[in-house]
Amino acid sequence: MPHYTRVRRGEEVFQIDLKSRKAIYEQVVDNFKRLITTGALREHDKVPSIRDLARSLDVNPNTVQKAYRELETQGYFYTVLGQGNFIASPSTNDDKAVQTRLNAVGELVRELIYHGVSKEEIIKFIESLD
Repeated sequence: MPHYTRVRRGEEVFQIDLKSRKAIYEQVVDNFKRLITTGALREHDKVPSIRDLARSLDVNPNTVQKAYRELETQGYFYTVLGQGNFIASPSTNDDKAVQTRLNAVGELVRELIYHGVSKEEIIKFIESLD
């Protein structure tokens, strides 16, 4: 089995590291989040069917289904019965989800500071994300 499996659809690239300790469904979730947040996938774009993506990645369809469910729960996907899964509109009014993500960022920032990254470097990096 290969160390990495890549699927290319247009400019979209999925990388699955079969030797990673991270579960495959989590890697699928992370790949979709990356493609959405970088603009490679846009609002209302149709995503591959569960079977098609599972076949392309050479993984069990249940793994992809679990990833799709997680992405829908997190607000990245929506499902249209009989038509498939699509990229959801960014949600700005889900205060609980926003606070959860901000807490995660806070934890990461504290780790970076612990490892010697200055607050100024972190702020400069954040400002460069536009």
